[in-house]
Amino acid sequence: MDILKALEREFSIKAWQVENTVKMIDEGNTIPFIARYRKEKTGSLTDETLRKFYDRLNYMRNLDEKKQQVLQSIDEQGKLTDQLKQAIEDAGTMVEVDDIYRPYRPKRRTRATIAKEKGLEPLAVLMMLQRNLAEFRQEAAGYVDEEKDVPDVEAAIQGAMDIVAEQIADEADYRTRIRELTVKKGSITVKAKDAEAESVYEIYYDFSEPVGKIQGYKVLAINRGEKEKLLGVKIESPVEEITRYLHRKIIKTNDAAFFELMKTVIDDAYNRLIAPSIEREVRNLLTEKAEEGAIEVFGKNLVQLLMQPPISGHRVLALDPGFRTGCKVAAIDATGKVLDTGVIYPTPPKSKIAESEKTLMGMIKKFDIDVIAIGNGTASRETESFVSEMLKKVDKAVAYIIVNEAGASVYSASKLGTEEFPEYDVALRSAVSIGRRLQDPLAELVKIDPKSIGVGQYQHDMNQKRLDETLAGVVEDCVNSVGVDLNTASPSLLSYIAGISGTISKNIVAYREENGRFKSRRELLKVAKLGPKAYEQCAGFLRIPGGVEPLDNTGIHPESYSYAEEVSKRMNQKEGYKIDFGELAAKLEVGLPTLKDIVKELEKPGRDPRDDMPKPILRNDILEMKDLEEGMVLKGTVRNVIDFGAFVDIGVHQDGLVHISQLADRYVKHPLEVVSVGDVVDVKVLSVDEKKKRISLTMRM
Repeated sequence: MDILKALEREFSIKAWQVENTVKMIDEGNTIPFIARYRKEKTGSLTDETLRKFYDRLNYMRNLDEKKQQVLQSIDEQGKLTDQLKQAIEDAGTMVEVDDIYRPYRPKRRTRATIAKEKGLEPLAVLMMLQRNLAEFRQEAAGYVDEEKDVPDVEAAIQGAMDIVAEQIADEADYRTRIRELTVKKGSITVKAKDAEAESVYEIYYDFSEPVGKIQGYKVLAINRGEKEKLLGVKIESPVEEITRYLHRKIIKTNDAAFFELMKTVIDDAYNRLIAPSIEREVRNLLTEKAEEGAIEVFGKNLVQLLMQPPISGHRVLALDPGFRTGCKVAAIDATGKVLDTGVIYPTPPKSKIAESEKTLMGMIKKFDIDVIAIGNGTASRETESFVSEMLKKVDKAVAYIIVNEAGASVYSASKLGTEEFPEYDVALRSAVSIGRRLQDPLAELVKIDPKSIGVGQYQHDMNQKRLDETLAGVVEDCVNSVGVDLNTASPSLLSYIAGISGTISKNIVAYREENGRFKSRRELLKVAKLGPKAYEQCAGFLRIPGGVEPLDNTGIHPESYSYAEEVSKRMNQKEGYKIDFGELAAKLEVGLPTLKDIVKELEKPGRDPRDDMPKPILRNDILEMKDLEEGMVLKGTVRNVIDFGAFVDIGVHQDGLVHISQLADRYVKHPLEVVSVGDVVDVKVLSVDEKKKRISLTMRM
């Protein structure tokens, strides 16, 4: 396989784009660097496309390596023909290579290998000639041998049948066609192990759906139910059509008796050898497809969550609610520095309302607090009620917001949380994390394993290595698209910058602590283990506000400073100067995409792409589930998007579900076509079930 040609076709791009991109990847360039600063070489491929390209390049290289191993193995057996070699080289997937290699792969002892050990392979060859059963039985008599454990003609024929059945099962073309028929016309059927048992899987207790149409989230739910031993799962194949296909392909005899014998062999090959194997393959195929879909949705949700606009410039009072252990409080200044901490008990069983009010109102006044962040976990509703009433007594404008605290406890108990706040206990660290993730979601959320942030579905049931790689790539792309302040960024945040490893990120912070603020990007080259290659990759993504070089606070790469200075001169020559990009690019001998990026940065230096995202909703009063009525129109924030809809926070501590059918007045293939995590949307209440804590919403108004 010509890998470059295959990538060219698959991504519908030019040969030069493929060649340049592969070369840059092989030279050790990072995806964010290639996407942002090598647009001329890639034809402006996005970071998302480049990551898919990178995955496919690795897959195809692994496929090529596997082909070489298979070719070598078959050649060593002395069975490699030109036709077989060509078939292997033309194979486009690992499954195809496996199908072709199947007859030549070293096998454990099977009924067929045992029959071959008894010397029955020549009789199997005669069987495939399919002449006349009576003559064949006479031939079989010559293979009767007590010493070889072939006591009679029937045993000899059975051995030959076992060999032929395995040959049929190993035929690549047959397997390909049977797999296609099973995917196209088969069904996945599910039954309850105990129909009386109550569980979340009750909708799958008597379930059947075509293999080719079943949605990914159903596959993952069924897999989990099967793993928990509550569901039995089977692939129902179109057996009659498959059998007819095999008969047509294999049976050539006109002898009625031999016809029946071959039918028996084919049935055995299919039922004993092919069907169980194909069922496993189809289940794996469905699972892989479902996992990829779920990982993609998880990634897109994570982007929206990480790219939520920061509530910058606000002094925040963060509350991590609790009952028995109290509500942990942290006052944080506009830069994220912790000013004070404490514990109050406004909720049962202690319900020290007056004392708690006095503490919070004192902190609001002392630290000039203007926003209160309340975690959405245990006791959140009761804490919100307390805060809402208290704010009526405060003589300044203070708003509150419910913050998704998913993962805050993971961070607070982690080694990183301990290193960052050794003087605080776990609960207080959690409060700090809640406040900081409101001020700058990206900077705080990078400290937490993405799987713990709560924007996926069935994330613990899928390929963890693949999930981790994808989510790490998503975080890396988000961090680099925003850029980070070199003089304030934590090691966690710095480690996601292109070219910076965990070790180098710690070295940067150590250098900063020893030598004071970085004054220029060039100073990075003095950091231990940060060489010219790492500098090239990371420099453009690091910002230095108030440094000696103003361009160091932009997304312009140091390699383009001379172009930027020339462009800046022209822009400052006269007001309203219009740039002829084509003419200027030719004059400066710089690529057009790079020139456009330079101008964009000069027009809005230090621009934060998160500013374009919808702002979070700040609240002043409380709404409870019992206050909801059918037909009520509310504003809410999308908290999670899954395959069958979106969960929206409308401020009642129970997210409402907008089913996919209620997202728009048109057919919606996937909810992500309409909404993303963090979107602020208008919804109407369809129904409320307080007992089951279910709220149905619609966006069709």
